[in-house]
Amino acid sequence: MAAQFVDSAHWRAHARRHPLRYRLAIVAPNAVEVVRYAGGWLFDRTTAGWEVTVLVDDHSDDRPLQILGATVLDIEQSLAAPKHETWPHAVAVPTQMFADCRVRDGILDCLDTRSAELSLWGDALPAELADRVKITHHRVSRAARAFKACALATAGFPAEEVGPTEVFRVSASRSTAGLVSAS
Repeated sequence: MAAQFVDSAHWRAHARRHPLRYRLAIVAPNAVEVVRYAGGWLFDRTTAGWEVTVLVDDHSDDRPLQILGATVLDIEQSLAAPKHETWPHAVAVPTQMFADCRVRDGILDCLDTRSAELSLWGDALPAELADRVKITHHRVSRAARAFKACALATAGFPAEEVGPTEVFRVSASRSTAGLVSAS
């Protein structure tokens, strides 16, 4: 499950060779953001056979994502590329990224066309999404908790506690495999 930084063209070629794999694309400002808020879910999806790709702006240290099994792409290179046939089955984004108009357009497109399961994390939910998503909790496996703790330590947060769940807001109309509704 070694991750590596690859260019978008190489990744698209790989995706075309493996059309039947479920794909999760995560868009975030950096690796630490992903590990802290979605690392357990990412690991659980990877070990379930999903191909997980993380698009980050700052990829100066992607080792934490390598621990969790993700492939890392440059966000600018990926968002600049035209849409192609390897659209992911699921997309995850921190709510803070909604301020980027390209990410905002992608989120709204996912919701409008139901082209992918959408998961968001973060406290500042934009008002225009409030009625379109619901809160869910992912129960993080024991293995994912251990790997997330390792990834956090590698990222410089060795004392950060890894809880048994991660909280997301998901598109209400899509399948939420692996997620449990909040009570």
